[in-house]
Amino acid sequence: MNGVKLTLNRTGYADTMSERSQRDSVESAICGPQYKKVRQRILRQLIEALLFEKVLPAQKVPLENKTQFILGVTDHRGKEITYICSGSERYTFGRIRLDEGPVFRIEDDKRAEVDSLSLFLLDAASTIGGDQSLVIAFIHELEQTLLNDVLAQQTRMEESELLSECSYDELEGAVMDGHLYHPSYKSRLGFDFEEQYRYGPEFRAEIKPIWLAVHKHNVTLSSSANKSPDWIVEELGSQQLKVFYNVLDSRGLKPENYALMPVHPWQWKHRIIPYYHTDIHNELIVKLGESEDGYRPQQSIRTLTNTTHPEKAYLKLSMNIINTSTGRVLAPHTVANAPLISDWLSSIVESDRYLHDELKLSILEEYIGASYQSTERSDQLASFTYGSLGCIWRTSLHTKLRSGEEACAFTALCALSADGTPFIQKWIGMYGIDVWVQQLLEKSIVPIIHLLYGHGIAFESHAQNLILIHEAGLPTRIAMKDFHDGIRFSRKHLANPEGCPNLHVTPDAHTRVNRNSFIETEDTENIKDLVLGAFFFINLGEIAIFLADKYGYSEQKFWKQARAIIIRYQEQFPKWNDRYNTFNLLSPTNELEQLAKRRLFADSELRVHQVRNSLSYKE
Repeated sequence: MNGVKLTLNRTGYADTMSERSQRDSVESAICGPQYKKVRQRILRQLIEALLFEKVLPAQKVPLENKTQFILGVTDHRGKEITYICSGSERYTFGRIRLDEGPVFRIEDDKRAEVDSLSLFLLDAASTIGGDQSLVIAFIHELEQTLLNDVLAQQTRMEESELLSECSYDELEGAVMDGHLYHPSYKSRLGFDFEEQYRYGPEFRAEIKPIWLAVHKHNVTLSSSANKSPDWIVEELGSQQLKVFYNVLDSRGLKPENYALMPVHPWQWKHRIIPYYHTDIHNELIVKLGESEDGYRPQQSIRTLTNTTHPEKAYLKLSMNIINTSTGRVLAPHTVANAPLISDWLSSIVESDRYLHDELKLSILEEYIGASYQSTERSDQLASFTYGSLGCIWRTSLHTKLRSGEEACAFTALCALSADGTPFIQKWIGMYGIDVWVQQLLEKSIVPIIHLLYGHGIAFESHAQNLILIHEAGLPTRIAMKDFHDGIRFSRKHLANPEGCPNLHVTPDAHTRVNRNSFIETEDTENIKDLVLGAFFFINLGEIAIFLADKYGYSEQKFWKQARAIIIRYQEQFPKWNDRYNTFNLLSPTNELEQLAKRRLFADSELRVHQVRNSLSYKE
């Protein structure tokens, strides 16, 4: 690309932006009105999370229709600082939501609007008691989120795009607000601003993955039992495959000794060449050329949609960036597990008539997983390349849609167009909010609780992993994705333990880095809490608050409907009474991960807290 940015205009054709124009665009965004708006949003989400997770104490002063939160902190100088903001404690899991107005800082009786994310965290660090180096790292994440989201929001304002006019694939870039709870929702550590334009989903530039031939001696390849051995021909086409094999032939290398896999262009430049150059020199890794097909990044950045042939697989690629406080490499054991889990889940759906015929659940299978690990690296150096070269091929949603069906990720349900119009506005107008909400809840809740109660499997069904399928806006069913590390179960609590595959175990070194990354556990509360946390707290929780704020739809009513759906299900299937107690979704409290606290304290233990469960109350 060498200093040239590709963007897509309203007609879908690529425009180029010179390096100078790109710099001008960045400076314009930083100096424009979006900068303050985004900074205020990040500060609000940061304070909301710290209050909700009880990381920072606050005095609550009741005001008319709201609450004033007074945060007293003592900074590193021993100076007492006060922060004041207003908002409310919501019915939805006791979430804190601040008003869109400013946050004020008071020092020596001088009151000023907060205009620095770093100053707030530095002021509060001593009171919080977190690790100083982690505080600084978290500040960097927040500052990068500010820059990256400003660029995205500037683009949104310039394009003035109506979300309701976007297709499923287009929404992956057009819905650009990111995580509505996590304060560093767009950190993308590793990208400079040019790469943000080039690889950020909001800018919808075409990406051509780089295809590599990697020596089979160093590759772990896992394949679905249902996939044809000629899957690579189906993926690339015989002509493209011939071109790639000719590259190997021209170097005197035998194609049968190599497996083919794509790598993200950013990863090739920043990770593969710097860390694998010995393997490249020894022809264990051979660059074959760019993909013939064009791709665009989905919201997760590392997963790419084929825009030339949308029915072809999504590519989930390793990337050594940090986004939403999480590294985006692909751990080899999860890559190897992906097809095993997908085959297992597919067989469950196919054999369960209720799930298949009535609920019509679709699974986006992860049917091939490939992971390269260099044999030249000692154990002491393995962390430099761990999970850096891997790919998972995921079934395209387009192969699952039936006549008359359309789809959107659940993230779109809380999204606003540039003019402030909710994405769902047209649907609410067509069907009425009561009918639409009831349909949404029934079509999404029942499949997820049936998998939990009927089969003993919990899914990490946050808004990015769940797809709503609808007919003219009326919810009809769901599709699920991202299983390689996004499920949880106890083998002895499965409905059919014999059907569960023998999965590759999580290495101790991986567990030390991420204690929350596991699939199997004997802790049934942990299994239940994955469903409550990802699906009910984050996913439906955001929808409940959004509907209350935009349409005046009562949060209490929303959760009463959700509870009633669960109870009706339990009455319909009394044979699983034991599981209703084992995985009690209606418990008075549930345990949630402290996403913000994890950024401030060493990962020496699970960071969780108990919250009021909105599903447990009957009023």
